[in-house]
Amino acid sequence: MKICVIGSGYVGLVSAACLADFGNQVICIDKNTEKIRKLKEAKIDFFELGLTELVRKNLKAKRLSFSSLAGLDRAVKSSEIIFIAVGTPPLPNGDADLSAVLSVARKISEALKAMKGLKAKAVAIRSTVPVGTSDKVAALIGQRKVFVVSNPEFLREGHAVYDFLHPDRIVVGSDGKAAGNIMGELYRPLNARMIFIDRRSAELVKYASNAFLATRISFINEIANICESTGANIRSVVEGLGYDKRIGQAYLRAGIGFGGSCLPKDIAALIHLGAKNNCDTLVMKSIAKVNQSQREFFVAKIKRILKEVKGKKIAIWGVAFKPQTDDLRDAPALFIIEELLKAGARLRIYDPIANAKAKLLFPQAKYFNSSYEAAKGTDAVVIITEWNEFREIDFDRFKLLMRHPLIIDGRNIFDPKVLDEAGIRYYGIGVKNGYSLKPLAKSSHRRVRV
Repeated sequence: MKICVIGSGYVGLVSAACLADFGNQVICIDKNTEKIRKLKEAKIDFFELGLTELVRKNLKAKRLSFSSLAGLDRAVKSSEIIFIAVGTPPLPNGDADLSAVLSVARKISEALKAMKGLKAKAVAIRSTVPVGTSDKVAALIGQRKVFVVSNPEFLREGHAVYDFLHPDRIVVGSDGKAAGNIMGELYRPLNARMIFIDRRSAELVKYASNAFLATRISFINEIANICESTGANIRSVVEGLGYDKRIGQAYLRAGIGFGGSCLPKDIAALIHLGAKNNCDTLVMKSIAKVNQSQREFFVAKIKRILKEVKGKKIAIWGVAFKPQTDDLRDAPALFIIEELLKAGARLRIYDPIANAKAKLLFPQAKYFNSSYEAAKGTDAVVIITEWNEFREIDFDRFKLLMRHPLIIDGRNIFDPKVLDEAGIRYYGIGVKNGYSLKPLAKSSHRRVRV
């Protein structure tokens, strides 16, 4: 099939590369001409596992191409399916900014009006948009043979290529069978469960999915805080809770809360949607409040443990909002770093991928190329992003580097008892904190795997 994808961000580029890998002819359009120039050389301005290789492979096979807006008319006219995958950032009131989506819809409309003998096409909205947006796009396009569908994505940053190729489900919202047939043919190679529903319900599915995941995160963080104040252990609570078949264990890891470009934005959008329709979204408001308070709780915990933060050297391990990405959008680290700098801490930062982006935001901190370098001479190591390499530290080496062997773990990647045996003072979330130091034999050489 011939496919046009408008937008080359996380969603657009992953979708374009994966669809090209199915054997389709895909052209990806973006208004940023410099970005397009780099993409033609398989240079991507964000990190996504396996994406560079996929883009390079399909560029070489001539199944994937890139163009600026100058090529939009031709791409729209020649394509059977046109994907809209542009950004919908939050406005100050929490609503989604639809200016890019509606602008693209107008451009598609202009291109189609100039066509003679228009054949059936589908315009699929991949962007996360409020309920009713597909109707607005359909009205702008205004062509009987052009079917507007809502086709929300469920891609996790850092695992987006895998998620596209191995979906739990594919949701297609449309007003008729013709659009469903076109989209069904496109996704046939995946042999995945396809759900055909109305457009408005499809738009809400994405928000509801993210809101439910955010609910689980905020819920377990609140339980973790209760554990910490009562002497219970969040790991044991999650084990007892997660084996309930009605609940399961996904998204029940206590920590410092969620970030990124999806969950916070979508919670804000649902709160705004509720207010606009006279529906008080009490749960959504609580989710957002708990998530922010968890960051504040963690900063207060660091200050309480160190007693005096001013002048203290603190290593920050991890800045990205999650592993396998360099995305800093609404990352918990941003608030934590800012608050510690305000308090006069001397920060030494290391993230395997996001150092360069963090340096633009916090140039006053020092940046290092390894976790060990960052930890050297510090009073504490604060873990914010759960990169796997942090789980593999050599305790002997670690202890020799630090002024005081102390870890404050915002992601609970270590077992407190193992740290206690290693002679490292440890504070996690929702677990017994401040284990006493025990001497570690000089000949001992141990790595922790959790």
